[in-house]
Amino acid sequence: MRPSKYERPAHLDNPALGGTRLTTSAMIASIAGPDQRTKPAPFGHALVELARTRPDIVGVTADLSKYTDLHLFAKACPDRFYQMGMAEQVMISAAAGLAREGFTPFATTYAVFAARRAYDFIFMAIAEENLNVKIVCALPGLTTGYGPSHQATEDIAIFRGMPNLTIIDPCDAHEIEQAVPAIAAHRGPVYMRLLRGNVPLVLDEYGYHFELGKAKTIRDGRDVLIISSGLMTMRALEAAKRLEADRIDVAVLHVPTIKPLDVGTIEREAARTGRMVIVAENHSVVGGLGEAVAGVLMRAGIHPPAFRQIALPDAFLDAGALPTLHDRYGISTDAMVASIKSWL
Repeated sequence: MRPSKYERPAHLDNPALGGTRLTTSAMIASIAGPDQRTKPAPFGHALVELARTRPDIVGVTADLSKYTDLHLFAKACPDRFYQMGMAEQVMISAAAGLAREGFTPFATTYAVFAARRAYDFIFMAIAEENLNVKIVCALPGLTTGYGPSHQATEDIAIFRGMPNLTIIDPCDAHEIEQAVPAIAAHRGPVYMRLLRGNVPLVLDEYGYHFELGKAKTIRDGRDVLIISSGLMTMRALEAAKRLEADRIDVAVLHVPTIKPLDVGTIEREAARTGRMVIVAENHSVVGGLGEAVAGVLMRAGIHPPAFRQIALPDAFLDAGALPTLHDRYGISTDAMVASIKSWL
């Protein structure tokens, strides 16, 4: 019998047969490095803190409070928490009804379930009516090893075409904590990708402050401009430090708001002469930040020396441990460094 595409050939993991035993379990799901600073459940803690002064805040989930960190809100505000069971479409409809009554619902599930199962309900019940619902979804892009059923590699492509919907892709715990009150203050529907559990801390070292709709230069550089969102900004910063040893000077422009895009800042940074432009995202190469930026540059008549994308392939991805998969699909720090050096 042929091995499944999710299995490694046995000899590769057997030292007696010349292989090296590797841990490739899908349970290895942290995006933090072994020595990296992290913060537990930044979304859950930030929402609890916000709810202390915002009685309109309510939490709604589809059987995933523990896995979206909403269980912290449920414990702190049990009278404002609604468990809808495994029924994402019902959850979205309930959130729309709560918003019509003056509440500000934070609805949580996995990104695949919101984008694929509940799309029409979000479109018709929330976005068309411009209701004040915040949809916060875990496991964006390749942040789980459980294969295509749980890997939301196309969620941004699905949602970018939806009118009225703001799309946020935060980098780390620091930014998530700041984004929660910002999206609550914004009137209208929001889709935010969520990093859950023990989330890396990165941007606090750079004095970063989240502003809805704003892209910000985290570090400057003369040779390469990386335009990135989400966890790929963390990887871009790591790659930039590594490339200093090869005297490659890399700038990183963080774009946490995918829609509406900060066109002015992107145009200004990309128009600086002599720099290769690379867009890095934890999303399919189709329909995400890379194609959005490419459209901005073409419409503005900006022609950098080269334009490249670091993104997930247009494919159904394998199951396995995240470190293995990130290397395989080119979004690990090692893979980014190798790609950038090969392009220069």
